[in-house]
Amino acid sequence: MGHYQRNHRLGKKGGGGGGSCSGLVDGDEDEESRSKRAKPNLLIILFLFLFSCTIIFSLLYSFGFDGEGHPSVCSSVSNGTISCDRSGSRSDVCVMKGDVRTHPSSSSVVLYRNYDPKTHIFPLEMIKPYTRKWETSIMDTIDELRLVVTRKSDASRHQCDVQHNAPTVIFSTGGYTGNVYHEFNDGILPLYITSQHFNRKVVFVILEYHRWWISKYNDILPHLSDYRPVDFRDNRTHCFPEAIVGLRIHGDLTIDPLLMKANKSMSDFRELLDQAYLPRIRGLIQEEMENHSPSAKEEKNLNVPKLVIIARNGSREILNEDSLVRLAEKIGFQVEILRPCRTLELARIYRVLNSSDVMVGVHGAAMTHFLFMRPAGASVFIQIIPLGTDWAAETFYGAPAKKMGLRYIGYKILPDESTLYDEYDKKDPVLTDSNSMNVKGWEFTKKIYLDRQNVRLNLRRFQKSLLRAYYYTIAVKNGRSRKGKSVTFWGLILAYVHLNFLSVLNFALKILCSHHGYATFVYIIHS
Repeated sequence: MGHYQRNHRLGKKGGGGGGSCSGLVDGDEDEESRSKRAKPNLLIILFLFLFSCTIIFSLLYSFGFDGEGHPSVCSSVSNGTISCDRSGSRSDVCVMKGDVRTHPSSSSVVLYRNYDPKTHIFPLEMIKPYTRKWETSIMDTIDELRLVVTRKSDASRHQCDVQHNAPTVIFSTGGYTGNVYHEFNDGILPLYITSQHFNRKVVFVILEYHRWWISKYNDILPHLSDYRPVDFRDNRTHCFPEAIVGLRIHGDLTIDPLLMKANKSMSDFRELLDQAYLPRIRGLIQEEMENHSPSAKEEKNLNVPKLVIIARNGSREILNEDSLVRLAEKIGFQVEILRPCRTLELARIYRVLNSSDVMVGVHGAAMTHFLFMRPAGASVFIQIIPLGTDWAAETFYGAPAKKMGLRYIGYKILPDESTLYDEYDKKDPVLTDSNSMNVKGWEFTKKIYLDRQNVRLNLRRFQKSLLRAYYYTIAVKNGRSRKGKSVTFWGLILAYVHLNFLSVLNFALKILCSHHGYATFVYIIHS
């Protein structure tokens, strides 16, 4: 994967100043009275702030924004013209309106317009419709399109074979397509961002068309477009009233509602995924019911927190995976191991994760599947972060997961939890200063930290993350989850108790929580 190539700096996390108080102490009343006197001034300031923001945002949106927050020259394009926005760091986007026709043999999209002697200069634009504009090495592999504007009189030599009444979005499925992270980050999400306002009345024209890609995302594509995707290499001339060439992108695995029409967000995208995969999942359930009915044990386990371990093969494997499974089961989880691969249907992965409470996995492309988990605080995502991958783990998966509404726990392994510990001296910078190693470039990072590193978890250390997730999911299932950072005394006792007593304590927890109006023993995850 090439996403490590971007230059980056590690930022410092802001420390929270949250303390807890057991009761009112001397001085609280004075502080409260000062607060009451200050309220009118605070309200005035708040009103002025909100009013100013309203004016500023209304002015900004009057000019239009592209997917990266820059003013867009494509927000209002008149008929017979072409306009390109090249201000974004991730992608270029061009809009053509009028009589638009494909010309595959010359890798061109042609816009025919009436000749005007005052504007007799016809522009030519070149574009590679892929969302990794800054990454020269991969962009060199992307097909380039010529966007041509010419006289209407020349159209007679370029007849329409297929006339479409809907506009088109033209993009490439080349580049890193084949890697699930890039398929969603560089393709599916930008495609949703760029096309959703058409309400499916849009035709997708694809450069570097792959039948397997169409098959893989066959559940999603009909919810983005009512029409079959078109291979740009089709020798027929396809004609459209409008073309958007290139995709808009907001960031890593995310949607910024402030940049979307109708303020669409990741919640709307997740709703689309639910609608896309539900019919197939119903079919899978029906097939299973016809073969065998669920056992009593399976029915009972529906009320037990479900933890899914995303397993890897080849590198960044969890070498003590069996012990991890036993630990999770001892804590009280129902555990399922999921091994995503090219041949595993996405609907099956979606079904497993959409019904799970916790997902655990080592940093890598498969962490993209956090998109399949239930958002709005209903699920927990634990990402195991190997040495040398801190920035990428947070940027590409941790931050987007939190934006989507998942409870996120980043577990950074210690040097002795990495198999690199067996290869290097304990004071070697590979173990002690991975940042200085990563500046050597992508090839070094890939060779050392991605391809040669496996993980041997310190389970006594890792169990704290599992316990946090477990008691949170218990609270969610009981409908008593409360946001906050305070941990009750008994919650701490349970979080660090010896594992031999966990089964007894879990039983006591369930009894107590069923009688109290709040989750006394909940170990609340930091929001």
